[in-house]
Amino acid sequence: QVKLVESGGGSVQAGGSLRLSCAAPEYTKSVNCMGWFRQAQGKERESVAAIYSGDGSAYYAASVKGRFTISQDNAKNTVYLQMNNLKPEDSAMYYCAVETAGLLWVGLPAPNEYTSWGQGTQVTVSS
Repeated sequence: QVKLVESGGGSVQAGGSLRLSCAAPEYTKSVNCMGWFRQAQGKERESVAAIYSGDGSAYYAASVKGRFTISQDNAKNTVYLQMNNLKPEDSAMYYCAVETAGLLWVGLPAPNEYTSWGQGTQVTVSS
């Protein structure tokens, strides 16, 4: 298990922006894949975005493409999620996740494909 520290959630009005951050401060190896998934109350978990450290390729769910941007700082094993033009349907608990088994190399992972995830940070978007 990799300890992940998330920050940046909060409440915002529709059309606003938030930036989530996630670090793996105690993990000394390079993380191949870092990403975010979310879970709204009463709904299943949904993958949001992922990025691969090898070539920096990024993948997004159709629901957030064009509004969210994932980026990383490989040296710090840190990943960011810039969320713009937020909508009420983006309201959810957002979880940072990593895959350290080296089994993922392309595409947007399903939530259960990650090997570790954080405690989550709440994002609430009001209309």
